[in-house]
Amino acid sequence: MIGLLAPTLLPAQPAPPDTTRGRYHRPLFSQVKVRRNVEFAQVSGLLGQTQPLYLDFYEPAGDTVRRRPLVLLAHEGAFATGTRDDAVMTELCTRLARLGYTAASIDYRLLFFPFDSVGIGRAAIRATQDMRAAVRFFRHDAATARRFRVDGRYIFVGGSSAGAFMALQTAYLDKAAEVPAYLNLAALGGLEGSGGNAGYSSRPRGVINLCGALARAEWLQAGDAPLLSIHGTRDGIVPYQRGLIGGPLPAQVVAGSAVLRRRAQAVGVPNVLRPLRGAGHVPYSFEPTYIDSVFVPMRDFLRPLLGAGAPGPLLAAALNPRRTAVATAALPPRRVPLAATPADSVGAAPPENLPLPAAASAAAGSAP
Repeated sequence: MIGLLAPTLLPAQPAPPDTTRGRYHRPLFSQVKVRRNVEFAQVSGLLGQTQPLYLDFYEPAGDTVRRRPLVLLAHEGAFATGTRDDAVMTELCTRLARLGYTAASIDYRLLFFPFDSVGIGRAAIRATQDMRAAVRFFRHDAATARRFRVDGRYIFVGGSSAGAFMALQTAYLDKAAEVPAYLNLAALGGLEGSGGNAGYSSRPRGVINLCGALARAEWLQAGDAPLLSIHGTRDGIVPYQRGLIGGPLPAQVVAGSAVLRRRAQAVGVPNVLRPLRGAGHVPYSFEPTYIDSVFVPMRDFLRPLLGAGAPGPLLAAALNPRRTAVATAALPPRRVPLAATPADSVGAAPPENLPLPAAASAAAGSAP
């Protein structure tokens, strides 16, 4: 259920300097082009059958920049339900494309058997393999045909609920020894799976965690990709702190966004936590005004990671496209006030944007 407590307004934060003439910060593009049903992988389904996976690719219509950042997103649904064209994924991908990003909402394998903690754990591994396959698909394209004009150095991953578990595992579950033996990782195809484009890195440049968690916060290590977490403080499905998850299944302990914040602080990973005070699980799926509370922090998290220096190589290219894009809108989405969370619940620092230094570029894999 969504908490309905009145939010407390945070102090106004200074706007980051505009080094990109509005690109990646203001909605410069009024129209968005969507390429639907793009096949990015073929994998083994639950019954052993070959299963194609598809994505919907969003880009700004009329954009002339030749190499653009990509945000890959995955929908919610407890690894059992959901579609890539759900309302939240559609809205976020569309808004990102209007800023100048490319974005993709992806399929992943659903359903699991037996219906227990082992079954859902294996489903989470399979879904993470699918997200990694999508990253490799775009890196392969960036190095060859360039049909999507994506810069392989600037691929971000994110998702909501189950999709957030996938994104977090894509970035931080990077050692086979970290996977519990009872999940039989080898039988599942290893960490990368068999979704194609072997040899290309699946490491993202940054992670967007919307109401997700990790089985172990210790998977997050120094040098890992920067992290943005947005999470309801009264989430009764995926805990905001450390807690149990699993409903009718045998419960498992997971580390929610506040715990991941503390871990990231401890190991020096650049990170941002935006608590949604009094909100429950995925409130943006039920109350549209929460979309602004998700999108604005996403926008402000992503832009500093687009290059080293000011404006950085990718941003410099955006400033000098073959044909300058015409601004058709100048105002960012309306901000929904977010509430502060006591510092002792999220680590030493308050839940504000942390510096995302140029050195953070080392946290992401380079294009092959």
